[in-house]
Amino acid sequence: MTRPIDRFDRIASSSPQMYEVIETLKNVAERDTTVLLQGESGTGKELAARAIHYNSPRKDKEFVVINCSAFSDTLLESELFGYMKGSFTGAMTEKKGLFEIADQGTFFLDEIGDMSPMLQVKLLRVLQEGTFLKIGGVKPIQVNVRIIAASNKDLKSMVENKQFREDLYYRINVVKVQLPPLRSRKEDIDILVDDLLTQLATQGREPKKELDPEVMKFFMEYEWPGNIREMNNVVEHAAIMSRGELIHMKHLPAELMTTRAKIEAKPSASGPVKLALKEAKKKAADDVERRLIIEALSRTRWNKSEAARLLEISRVDLIRKINKYQLKK
Repeated sequence: MTRPIDRFDRIASSSPQMYEVIETLKNVAERDTTVLLQGESGTGKELAARAIHYNSPRKDKEFVVINCSAFSDTLLESELFGYMKGSFTGAMTEKKGLFEIADQGTFFLDEIGDMSPMLQVKLLRVLQEGTFLKIGGVKPIQVNVRIIAASNKDLKSMVENKQFREDLYYRINVVKVQLPPLRSRKEDIDILVDDLLTQLATQGREPKKELDPEVMKFFMEYEWPGNIREMNNVVEHAAIMSRGELIHMKHLPAELMTTRAKIEAKPSASGPVKLALKEAKKKAADDVERRLIIEALSRTRWNKSEAARLLEISRVDLIRKINKYQLKK
């Protein structure tokens, strides 16, 4: 559902963690080096790989993707290296492998930790020598491919446990980028949701939907084990189920209601009641900020970029504050 990210400025985030990640991705994109992306499932490893490729000198060549966990050993070898006609029963024609297709471009090997030891050896040869043999072939094929590998597993621990080749690990781990889980960058949730709802409205040619404040509160409390991928699926499901322009809790997938009940059942960890003076000062400051934002949005007819300029804040910060004060056009 999420559109491919081919420019770094399209990565919606105001998180300090993600800022460091983006700066690293920009640096490695300019250099023809091997990159290892680590992070939980759904944290955006493929999107990061695409951003690297489309900002690199290889951007006009092929960007090839394979998920190593989706194939058996035999099928994965066939996909990676191809085969010669007659090399096995059913090989009626010669087939190009993905390494051959990716020549001069970028090859993204997702979930490389699930690759068998036998295939790890073959991959290492490609990385070291730039050559490989098709199944049934006798003539080495030369390729020039940039490798970006990714895994949701701790490859270093796998090396220590003899589950992943040490020489291959150090070959792919020239630059390692750790993508943070969504639960550690919750300040980005409102930005990511706003971005996705804008996309859905554009694709469906309909008014943009908004989240009920109760839904946003739940989103901020939920741990998102499936990360951005899970959140995107939840928001898309809710947008489909909602007939109006406002998404309520009842529009979320049913399995999330159980999670919500558990969150609400937890005792509050906020401690004693805060001092009234401190609360009063904060409320006064919030009231002033809210009025200024409303004024700026009114003057610019809800052009968020222009309003952000008037307020001398970023567009991302403005969107967050609009959601915070539940402002509607």
